[in-house]
Amino acid sequence: MSREKYLFGPVPSRRLGLSLGVDVTPLKTCTQNCVYCQLGVHATQQIERDVFVPTQAVLDEIRARLKAGLNADHITFSGSGEPTLHRDLGRMIRAVHEMTDIPVAVITNGTLLGDPAVRADCAQADVVLPSLDAGDEATFRRINQPHPSITFDGFVDGLCRFRREYPGPIWLEVFLIEPINTSDEQIEKIARLIERIGPDRVDLNTAVRPTTEPDVHVVDPDRMAQIAAALGPRAQVVADFDRPAPSRSEAALLDRVLDVLQRRPCTAHDLAASLGAPYAEVLKALQRLEGRDRIERRARGSATYFQAR
Repeated sequence: MSREKYLFGPVPSRRLGLSLGVDVTPLKTCTQNCVYCQLGVHATQQIERDVFVPTQAVLDEIRARLKAGLNADHITFSGSGEPTLHRDLGRMIRAVHEMTDIPVAVITNGTLLGDPAVRADCAQADVVLPSLDAGDEATFRRINQPHPSITFDGFVDGLCRFRREYPGPIWLEVFLIEPINTSDEQIEKIARLIERIGPDRVDLNTAVRPTTEPDVHVVDPDRMAQIAAALGPRAQVVADFDRPAPSRSEAALLDRVLDVLQRRPCTAHDLAASLGAPYAEVLKALQRLEGRDRIERRARGSATYFQAR
């Protein structure tokens, strides 16, 4: 298989199982600059939709991967930017449905859902995973750092409009940062917004992976459980993903490991589960890539994450 430009993984997702990522925007092409972003860079935000990468080339890669044999729980439009910025998102989702029965997911920050065309595109997916990290405008700007034209009220209204129009599952992610959005006051505000939006599920996350900003602090597990209880029966703390998998050749494994780490930080266990390699082989690949100065390791709590340089 030739080296892919627009696909990565399947990677282990704590919410989507084994997920084949589809990356349809250039690095950090986004409507926001979230302080918890994993990409390690800042860039100028934008809100104008465009065809950033060739639509047919993306579909050709997906078709080739399916033909080669794909073991995945979801095909997920996500990656290194905001996927709803791609003007052909809906067309790509419909084309994937014609190729396979594997469900299609869209991971989005939700800021463009005020646009009817974006809502129509996302409505083609089998599951949509937007975000809500704040209970008010000031906290929204502190955590998500959106494009100046994006208001908190407009953002929430877009989520509500999408819920009214989309009959499929909406899994809302709330990313918690101590102490910015973990106070009782913030949680009460977020809880009221959740009731207004009406997602099917609320996934609570925190900074278990390395982030752009070093001062983004992990929320204590006990506090995460308390917040989940406060947000009601739809809320859950996202659990770590774990799945064993078979082996690959060393050369292919090195390429796969580097490809994944260019998209997101992972632990060795994450990589072993997603790439189909025994843990010991993954460790050898990581050591080789470290020796070539292609990747670096960072500690987050008791876990060690690897990321591309």
